[in-house]
Amino acid sequence: MADSTNPPPLLIGVDVGGTKIAGVVVETPPPGTDGEPRVLAEATRPARKGADALIDDVVALVGTLTDALPADAHVCAIGIGTPGTVDEATGNVRDIANLAIDQVPLASAVHARCGLPTSVENDVNAAAVGAARLVEDGDTADETIAFLNLGTGLAAGIIRDGVLDRGSSNTVGEIGHIPVEPHRWRCACGQHGCLETAGSGGAAKRLWPYADPPMPDILATAADATRTRHRQAVETRDTIIAAIADAIDVLAVTVDPEAIIIGGGMAKTGEPLLDAIRAELRRRAHASGFITSLQLPSRLRLAPTALPVGAIGAALAAAERTPSR
Repeated sequence: MADSTNPPPLLIGVDVGGTKIAGVVVETPPPGTDGEPRVLAEATRPARKGADALIDDVVALVGTLTDALPADAHVCAIGIGTPGTVDEATGNVRDIANLAIDQVPLASAVHARCGLPTSVENDVNAAAVGAARLVEDGDTADETIAFLNLGTGLAAGIIRDGVLDRGSSNTVGEIGHIPVEPHRWRCACGQHGCLETAGSGGAAKRLWPYADPPMPDILATAADATRTRHRQAVETRDTIIAAIADAIDVLAVTVDPEAIIIGGGMAKTGEPLLDAIRAELRRRAHASGFITSLQLPSRLRLAPTALPVGAIGAALAAAERTPSR
């Protein structure tokens, strides 16, 4: 047990976004014990384009976080969650489109400048680790948890028996690119009809350019027949919610998780979004005994919106890869 003469080891988690980079210092419970990680410090800075800028910004953020700690604090590792294609073994990242980065050796570059073990994880996977720990009370050792990220795109992170499932090529959660959406809109991936073209935060902004964020206004306008654009709001709501429900159906019959945690920017809509999704799932269950048996509405959870889930998850993922803390 840690005492005042032997402070517990700390972890730094960094969440790379398209417009900002968020970081935390967390203290985690000792291995084998339950409890939530405790956030000791937080910081953010704007994200800039280019590989060199990303490395500089992450290193600067780590410096800001460590400067906020007591002199005797011991940081044992850095974890980074980032968009793009991540090689978790090397920490190299390809195709961070929003930051105009083709390739960056992120883990080795940050390690060389900060002197700490550094690991890199896909941002949705990192958020899945954080959300599972925070929402499911940390007791996920024997559970399967799905984190459905409704951000600019639509993707899922899967945790089985407390361990991330990356699949054979890190694409196990890319359900946003299943091409079954009936409008057949073209997706950035080159296909037509991907669920992401209707069920993501990016899709909501495209379909409803009248408010930012769009989803609260869509739901409020659809619920009030006296408001301008009411009919359009109903159609837009139904399109978005149907695509999200399709994604949940896919997760239910392929992953069969105990809990499906809704996160990402759209999740900040809160309970009204969850109510709309549950209503659509109940409507589908009414016509299908099979869907009824899945009890999907009861599996849904909301990720915390007041905590930097992605950064916390990146720190926790780093803990898994740090053999001695």
